Amino acid sequence: MINISVIIPVHNGEKWINNCMKSIANQTIFDTKLEVEIVVYNDGSTDRSKDILDNWIKYFHMRNISLKYTGSEQSKGVGAAKNAAVYASSGQYLCFQDIDDVMHNDRILMQWEVARLYHSCLIGCRISRDPPNSTPRFVRWANNIKQSQMKLQIYLSYGPTILMPTWFCHRSVFDKVGGFDETGFGTPEDLIFFYNHIDAGGDLYRVDNELLIYTYHKDATTFSVMRNNIQKIQLKRLEMCVLPKWEHITVWNAGKAGRRFVRMLNPENIKKVKAFCDIDKKKIGRTIELYCPRKRKVIAKLPVINFINAKPPIVICVKLDLTNGDFENNLKCLNLIEGSDYVIFS
Repeated sequence: MINISVIIPVHNGEKWINNCMKSIANQTIFDTKLEVEIVVYNDGSTDRSKDILDNWIKYFHMRNISLKYTGSEQSKGVGAAKNAAVYASSGQYLCFQDIDDVMHNDRILMQWEVARLYHSCLIGCRISRDPPNSTPRFVRWANNIKQSQMKLQIYLSYGPTILMPTWFCHRSVFDKVGGFDETGFGTPEDLIFFYNHIDAGGDLYRVDNELLIYTYHKDATTFSVMRNNIQKIQLKRLEMCVLPKWEHITVWNAGKAGRRFVRMLNPENIKKVKAFCDIDKKKIGRTIELYCPRKRKVIAKLPVINFINAKPPIVICVKLDLTNGDFENNLKCLNLIEGSDYVIFS
């Protein structure tokens, strides 16, 4: 019986395959009696990926480790590649791995030890970046977000609070969601899966060890996903799951981000917005008219008040960790409860 399947989609990964596979080969899980297979889906690669993978198939065969290889001549996108790899696998647990990332030696073992106790959990871990310090704010957030915030800070530009390259779960998690969205290029399939997992009653957990080196480079798939596409999906869920519970809304940020958020809302929720709040003395006391070019009319006239006087619930359209702690301290002084008094949409 196969206990764990390592799921790896590959598209033109010749630069990364050797380092990735070496890190898998060095996993301490192979020192146990657990059966681990590696399943690679080659998603229409046009480089030397297949030739390099052929060598690794031979290597793992010599160690009596199964490396299943499948794929398609035409690229079908990341979501379809992940699904195909999962369908070709037979493990009770799934360990998702991007070909351009590197596992620490204990990754599979440490995440499996959690997953076997919590079958409904999507399990992640802390990360480091290569090159070091390439995205310091992102890494600080991902590594230090509290367990209590995992289902709350889900409307940030960073994406899922459990980072996709670190996902590990019981197979039932994948089956319950029904797989990844297969729309293709430019679709945040990980965010869609993440939301569906939460909405199906799934849990989230991060192993607080750095178990993955998350590579930052210009060809990464994440850069094919436009922020606008992500925001539309985030807003749809916010309007479906949060805003119906609120009779009125204050928007924190009278600048571009806050005004854009209000314009994106559906007409019913625009009516709920009663004010902007801000810390900028030049903005406080003004009235902002929001003009909709499509409708060719002003859709809202909203006052700008001091954040101290903001009446919750509040949608905060301010990016975290950009003001040396000033914004975070201002928010803390209001003694609000995240999730009920405010959500962050940034």
